[in-house]
Amino acid sequence: MLSRVADSLYWMSRYLERAEHTARLIDVDVQLRLDQSQEAAAVRWSRLLEALQIPVPPIGSEYTQPITHTLTFDRTQPSSIVSCIASARENLRHVREQCSSEMWEQLNRLYLKMRSTGQEEAWLLQSHEFYRSVQDGANLFHGITDSTMTHSEGWHYIQLGRYVERTDILAGLIGGHFRRLPAAVDQPVESEEYLEWIGLLKSCTAFLPYCKTYTAELRPLRVAEFLLLNPEFPHSVRFSVDMVHVALRGLSEFTERKAEQPLRLAGRLRATLSFSQIDEILLSGAADYLENIRSQCAQIHSAIHQVYFDYLVDTAMVS
Repeated sequence: MLSRVADSLYWMSRYLERAEHTARLIDVDVQLRLDQSQEAAAVRWSRLLEALQIPVPPIGSEYTQPITHTLTFDRTQPSSIVSCIASARENLRHVREQCSSEMWEQLNRLYLKMRSTGQEEAWLLQSHEFYRSVQDGANLFHGITDSTMTHSEGWHYIQLGRYVERTDILAGLIGGHFRRLPAAVDQPVESEEYLEWIGLLKSCTAFLPYCKTYTAELRPLRVAEFLLLNPEFPHSVRFSVDMVHVALRGLSEFTERKAEQPLRLAGRLRATLSFSQIDEILLSGAADYLENIRSQCAQIHSAIHQVYFDYLVDTAMVS
């Protein structure tokens, strides 16, 4: 597969994952804002912007809706939902011959829906329904991809982009929240803090899975363990890193490119998560631990880029 084709598939998947993540975070914030005081909502809003790597202005009620619209509809903001979906579509458009017609139709349908929906219209038509449609559209695309695309080299690049992006954004979101842990991490949270922890779990699509694994009693220690180290939950950090490693191993079977470096880096991160204990993580500092995960994720991305997308022709001929 040509490097430009692999690059387009990889970034198409990253942009779509980013759009779905942003839509979910805004949707959860809008819903929880109805049940919280203005002060608590402002703190959570600061965390949301920090997780999305957006500069945090002096937060007040007058700022929330304009920033929400910017994160959703501003085409000059690279991280906005509409920009991410447009970038995903453009990357897929360049390599349409590599995907099924159903994949292109679904992503194009999602893009046209975003373009045709104005800011005021989205708000008037219930913001929850609008942001859910973005999430459902992205998830439907991945379901169609798995069902209609041959699970060969191109499919593995899509999986790789999806889970590299998910690892990074989950680590950023969880790390921002865990900078302000209560003193007793193994005790149930109470009062307004309960909504904060519900917000974190819902932002990771994890509230009901957490309740099924434990109970509706939220304890920071259990939440951290579930979101960081659960090997079976699709939006845990460990699961995402496992899938990055699986995708890299799959690519090594389909391509002659020597991928020891990204595979080694992903394997090291996977081993770190596999053998970590949550009490040790919290004792040493969960925020620093997650920042280290993001740093290693960036190294994996750089290695992927060097090996698969931007390698020297002489190197490729030797390998």
